[in-house]
This record gives sequence, C-alpha cells and structure tokens, in this order.
Amino acid sequence: MSYLRISVLLWFSGWAALCLAQPDVEKQWQSRLILAEDGETVELPAGRFELTNTLWLDGKRSVTLRGAGAERTVLSFRGQKQGAEGLKITNASDIVVEGLTLEDSRGDLLKAQQVNGLTLRDLTAQWTGKPRKTNGSYALYPVQCQRVRIERCTAIGASDAGIYVGQSDSVWVTECLAHHNVAGIEIENTTNAWVWNNTARDNTGGILIFDLPDLPKKRGGRVLVWKNHVLHNNHKNFAPRGNIVAKVPPGTGIMVLATRQVEIAENTVLHNRTAPTAIVSYYIAQTPIQDKEYSPYPADVYLHGNTYSADKCRPTWRHRLGFLLWLKFGRRPPRIVYDGIADPSAPYARICLQQNANGSFANVKAAQGFKNITTDCTPHDCSLPLLPRPE
Repeated sequence: MSYLRISVLLWFSGWAALCLAQPDVEKQWQSRLILAEDGETVELPAGRFELTNTLWLDGKRSVTLRGAGAERTVLSFRGQKQGAEGLKITNASDIVVEGLTLEDSRGDLLKAQQVNGLTLRDLTAQWTGKPRKTNGSYALYPVQCQRVRIERCTAIGASDAGIYVGQSDSVWVTECLAHHNVAGIEIENTTNAWVWNNTARDNTGGILIFDLPDLPKKRGGRVLVWKNHVLHNNHKNFAPRGNIVAKVPPGTGIMVLATRQVEIAENTVLHNRTAPTAIVSYYIAQTPIQDKEYSPYPADVYLHGNTYSADKCRPTWRHRLGFLLWLKFGRRPPRIVYDGIADPSAPYARICLQQNANGSFANVKAAQGFKNITTDCTPHDCSLPLLPRPE
C-alpha cells in the first residue's frame, strides 16, 4: 500500500472519528454546563466542533466558559437542528465567556439575557460566507443585563448588529472589531455605556446609539463614544425588511437616534459616503409611534474633537436621505447631519458641536420637508459637561 494511500485513509478515518464524536461532545458539554457549580471554570479544548443544538447556561453564578483561543476552539452551528442561538446565557451573574469562536447559528450567535455581570472576551462571532439577510440578527447580544464587558471581540456578518447591547446598564465595549454587519456596534435603550477604542469598518452603519419605542426599558442615555475608528461603512444594507436597521443608509458612520446625553469625542471617522455622523429623531424612520411613554427626540448630544475625511464622495441613492444630500451637495455631503426635529416642549435640549476637523454640518430641516436646508453651525456652537471616562 502506497504512502499516499495510507495518508488518505488515515485522514478519512480521523475525520470520520471526529464526526462520530461530535454528538457525544455536545452532550458532554451541555451536561457540564447544567452541572457546573458556582465558581467553576468549564474548559473547551482546541478543535473544530460541529454542533446541532443550542448550548445553554442558566441560573449560574461565577462560571467561566473558556476555550483554547478564538483561532483554536471553533464551535460551528451550521447544521443546527434545535434552538436558534449558538450559546444562550440566562438568569445568571458574573459569567465569563472567553477564547473561542462561534459560527453560523440559525439565530443569534451568543445571547445573554438577565445577566448581572457578564464578560465576553477574546471571542469571534461570525457568519461565514458573504453577508446575507438569512444570517442571524446579532453576533453578540446582551439584553436586559447589568455590568457588561465586551473586550477584544470580533463580530462579522450579522443581519442586524454585530455587537449589540440592549436595555442594559453599565456597559463597556472596547478593543473590538465589527465588520460586514448591517450595524457594526449598536447600543440601544441602554444607560451608562462606554464605547471606546474599537474599529467599525465595512458595515452599513458603523456605531449606532438608539432609543426605540415599545420596549420595557424606555430610555437610554449617558453614552460615551470615544476614540473609535469608524471606517468605510458603505456596505449594502442586507437587513430583512421591517427591521429598524433596514432603514439605515449605506455610508453611515455614527448615528444617534432619539437618545440623550451622548458624547461623541476624538473618533476617527473616515470614508463613510453618506452620513459620517447623523443625529436624528425617530420620526426620520417614518414609522408610527404607539408608545405613549416614548420620547422620539435626541437631546444633549455633544460632538467634539472628531476627525473626518475631506475627500469627495457620492452619497448613496438607495435611501431618501442620501439622495437628498446628493441633490443638495453633490460629491461634498456634510460630515455631520442633523434632521432638525427637536422636542417642542424642551427647546433647550441641546445639540452641541465643537472642534471637529473637516466637520462640515447641515441641518436638513426634515420637519419642513427638507426645505431651507442650512449649513449654519452657529446655533450649535456650545458645550456640555463631559461624561466620565472609563478607568
């Protein structure tokens, strides 16, 4: 028997043994998560593992789930048969997930709900292949959580947001990379959030700070977006129709929608073709508001010390705002766009802009049918108290 034939047989036998072992590994891991005691570390070995069910960690305290490294421990859910999430964490406290890759789940790759103390560190969460609307909504998805730390993570291919934190409090997202998602990083109805030293590139929208209606937590705020790189976010929007992010125009760098007490400082915002920074009300979405407790207006937004590109670019024609900017400004659209819709009951809810390099401005007067657009920034030459910096 030739050496080549022996090698091929050994390769196939090893591959077959690995495939046969996968269900046993999956059951073993789920059993370990069910039986994990408070303070325990569950180690996942190096290798590529094909899983068919959601892994679930529920009701635990101070448990760490640790892989051998994002490039070494890969959990693929391409053949998922039960559940939607790859890894789901619920009703827990002080949970750490680190050092592994999650791929190709039917729904969200990692969802954490009602967790007080969550650290996601050195993870890759991705849908492989070209970005498409059939991908899951969120790669990393903490919702209704407290004390969330997302550090040195990579998110790719989400049909909504790569790194999303919703209805949470006390959050930081740092040293992460989000690319080829609809939204790179999204902070929604969340208070006390720090988003700093991240790179959001080649998404439809880079960093989104939203407050949306019809959610249990009504208002976010006190969000710092600081020292990030927001680059080339011009990807076609591939969100399923009906999602709020399906209305984000390609070429959006940073967008603040209907939230308050937001500071955007010292970011590098380059080559985002339509709206490098947009400050808008929920009315821009043209969706009826049924939630009587919801405030649709942005307020107390302080944009300062950011750097924008000075190159020519054509805004997208695939979105009404982009087309209007093209008609008005051609290949030199403003770097900072404000829809001009303010709360009539709070006229002093300020939008302040200072010392933004190449930070040309336009108030597009959306409530007036986009007529009488002004580039006069004088009414917004003001400052607001700085938000605390992360320690």
